[in-house]
Amino acid sequence: MFEQTFKNIDDVLRKEAGCNSELDYTEQTSWILFLKYLDDLEQERAMEAELKGQPYTFIIDEAHRWSRWAAPKQADGAFDHDQALTGDDLIDYVNQELFPYLQGFKQRATAPDTIEYKIGEIFGEIKSKFQSGYSLRDVLELVDQLHFRSQKEKHELSHLYETKIKNMGNAGRNGGEYYTPRPLIRALIQVIQPKIGERIYDGAVGSAGFLCEAYEHLRPQADSVSQLQTLQSRTFYGKEKKSLAYVIGIMNMILHGIEAPNILHTNTLAENIRDWQEKDRFEVILANPPFGGKERKEVQQNFPIKTGETAFLFLQHFIKTLKAGGRAAVVIKNTFLSNSDNASRALRKELLESCNLHTVLDCPGGTFLGAGVKTVVLFFEKGAPTRRVWYYQLDPGRSLGKTNPLNDEDFKEFLALQPSFADSAKSWSVEVKDINPDTVDLSVKNPNKPEETPLRESEAIIAEMAALDAESAKILEDIRGML
Repeated sequence: MFEQTFKNIDDVLRKEAGCNSELDYTEQTSWILFLKYLDDLEQERAMEAELKGQPYTFIIDEAHRWSRWAAPKQADGAFDHDQALTGDDLIDYVNQELFPYLQGFKQRATAPDTIEYKIGEIFGEIKSKFQSGYSLRDVLELVDQLHFRSQKEKHELSHLYETKIKNMGNAGRNGGEYYTPRPLIRALIQVIQPKIGERIYDGAVGSAGFLCEAYEHLRPQADSVSQLQTLQSRTFYGKEKKSLAYVIGIMNMILHGIEAPNILHTNTLAENIRDWQEKDRFEVILANPPFGGKERKEVQQNFPIKTGETAFLFLQHFIKTLKAGGRAAVVIKNTFLSNSDNASRALRKELLESCNLHTVLDCPGGTFLGAGVKTVVLFFEKGAPTRRVWYYQLDPGRSLGKTNPLNDEDFKEFLALQPSFADSAKSWSVEVKDINPDTVDLSVKNPNKPEETPLRESEAIIAEMAALDAESAKILEDIRGML
């Protein structure tokens, strides 16, 4: 229904001088989509209030509402081109009036978990990159054709938006930064099995793929108004440092049906993990922290194990912020399992002693498009030490790439074997007592892999080549005899 509209929006943005990449297209589409969503939400709430005979106070002042500046209509509902701003007038209005007004919501909001605060935060972080008011006018008229009223419409828009995020991940060098493959996330959620009433956290939220998929998993289980309310406001929590990812994460959650996402725009690692109280901790953590980043010395001071590697600081953060009895699934570089530096060894020791690291999923190369690192997923529960680690080596039997990514079928065997930690050609267990206490090496070494056929001796290969040559010469001789 809306797919062609999205394509048309991208076509306009490709010709817009201020937008240079897939990242710009997604960012600029996001702020416009957000304002259209907000207008649809307000119109719906106003109608509901009217039916109940109650007043409704609009969040956005009339002068800055979508129907006033973005899509003015005539009495018959047709687009009013006479009233619609365009060209330089539209650019001036957006830059000098609309954005400053929307940025001011942050100061006026009563709390960070309100939609008002989110408006202020989003428009404090991004700016319009449109240089042509005619391009912007074209995009506004296209976005006005999209509607967020029914669940079906939101569902389709969320799928189209996910595709944009995926393309954005493919466009950048760091594919995993914006996009974790959805089949991988769904497999993690199947193992962790979050329940309504549990708080789910991602401290490196990115485009909020983990939280959105967790919502999709839990939404069908909600069978009362109070459970739906719990999912809306007391279930999903996230933090994101980068402005663009923060905006996209909020928009993605909104499109999936969460009206005011509990996502904070902050550097998660700037918090001192020693300050966390049990009451603030989470029952479930799902995350794919950034690989290979470097954090400054003052940030490292917040952690008992000092390291510049961002992912290792995040892992300490997740161990600390998990409730006793809580469950986590964290994607990390596979070198974490075997690095010999002091910080890596200390962190593996800490993980094994404070948590039950029950499962390690070894992902194939190419799982993350654009990221040249191999990854594993660590599944652990807080509160009891590890006795035994079950490994599974995911092998889809093909090379992964942009046109051939992981799919849900690839995880079927893993999900079938994992509950009982069964041995197979791709899975095995290691007792912690058998792990070297000095190196704490947890690397993936499959003892059940069928032995590869040993390489033949060079003499045998040469002899076979000579025999084939002789056979070819005889055939040629026979052919000559026939001529």
